[in-house]
Amino acid sequence: MYLVAGLGNPGMRYDGTRHNMGFDTVTQLIDRYHVPLSGTAMKALYGKGRIEGEPVILIKPLTYMNLSGEAIQQFVHYYKIDPESELIVIYDDIDLEPGQIRIRQKGSAGSHNGMKSILSCLGTNTFTRVRVGIGAKPAGWDLADYVLSRPSGPEREAIDSAIADAAEAVSMIIGGNTEAAMGKFNRKNAPKQADAE
Repeated sequence: MYLVAGLGNPGMRYDGTRHNMGFDTVTQLIDRYHVPLSGTAMKALYGKGRIEGEPVILIKPLTYMNLSGEAIQQFVHYYKIDPESELIVIYDDIDLEPGQIRIRQKGSAGSHNGMKSILSCLGTNTFTRVRVGIGAKPAGWDLADYVLSRPSGPEREAIDSAIADAAEAVSMIIGGNTEAAMGKFNRKNAPKQADAE
């Protein structure tokens, strides 16, 4: 069984913000695969269904971003999920341009507080993550203000395209095609500088 966790902040005030790319990708997976929502449990909104024939649990932690690991840890323990092979985390990344995604199977949290929480709660950095690019903050902006703002125009279109790519990547990973997904999406619109991870 796979656990797919999309990171974000709950509540209408955060809908459509750059920090909610994980939530938005999970929403797309729910719609694509007609996964019924089961309600809330263990600090998350969740649904159970199948993607590419495999049983999955899709969750949106309701802890707010900085405590995302608390919900994921509870689901991992309750359902006996092996993080290394059965956990996929989707989140926004300021180090990738809007429209880009990047798939990694291990790595650091970087500056992302939600990922810091997950690594701390799980005690491992070896699990699959799908990073959705939102671009670096403009000069003079506070980082929190930037990630909690809403993109518009061409930037919104690029990010929506990346969310669709992220959902497809998750489907490929669950279908046993992780290497193919990495080959397809990690090279698409390659970033200007090498990925530090």
